[in-house]
Amino acid sequence: MVEQMEDPMQDIIIQRGSLADLDRLRQLAMDTFTETFLADNTPEDIAAYIDEHFNLSTIAQQLSSEHMQWYLALYHGQPAGYMKVNFDLAQTEQEYPHSLEVQRIYVLKTYKRMHIGSLLMQQAINLAREHKLHMIWLGVWEHNTRAIQFYIRLGFKQFGEHHFTLGNDVQHDYLMKLSLLNDPVERKINE
Repeated sequence: MVEQMEDPMQDIIIQRGSLADLDRLRQLAMDTFTETFLADNTPEDIAAYIDEHFNLSTIAQQLSSEHMQWYLALYHGQPAGYMKVNFDLAQTEQEYPHSLEVQRIYVLKTYKRMHIGSLLMQQAINLAREHKLHMIWLGVWEHNTRAIQFYIRLGFKQFGEHHFTLGNDVQHDYLMKLSLLNDPVERKINE
């Protein structure tokens, strides 16, 4: 008798966040950010970033914006990860027309290795294609090697750098992009 293994991906739901999800998205954002970066940064810098970027009014404003979208990953109904994407002028860098920015994509440590990040990124790819955009781009901390390797596996390539301020600490991020153009001539023009 062959034993079938459960596929945890079938128990994962990706849904667009709304104001009804405000509290759990905020908690998820704070928890994943702290889990990811506290070991390599001061508690004061983490707290300052959370106070500025994950307060209720900021997230509520973002959830109400037509140019920002939050996505919630649920595993058996429990929040497991999330993604925030930006369109048009809501992007943190304005130099990349016809693009979608993945500003945040995080998964709680408990749910790592369940391909939740891949499912969230597929949602971003679907959104970009739906809007006929040429690329997806993001910034990733130079010391976050696991995330960098994840993006490389998905086909992202480094194309630049920028600074990211965490509390009082100015850090260095790599900019990475995924081209969505199929025509090799058009791809070369836009890279």
